[in-house]
Amino acid sequence: MKQSEVKELSTAELQEQLGKSQKEYSDLKMAHTMSPLENPLQIRKARKSIARIATELTKRELNG
Repeated sequence: MKQSEVKELSTAELQEQLGKSQKEYSDLKMAHTMSPLENPLQIRKARKSIARIATELTKRELNG
């Protein structure tokens, strides 16, 4: 998920998306542990997406 997409979402949508992204990340990690993923870069993309969403949520909390 791109930063421009993250900024357009409401706070409730961001929290929902954060939960989905965290579940996807844990599923990818588990699948990669069992047998190597075809594209292990998916794990990195999921982790960065989680960081973008969490950063935006934190910024919104601090700004009011």
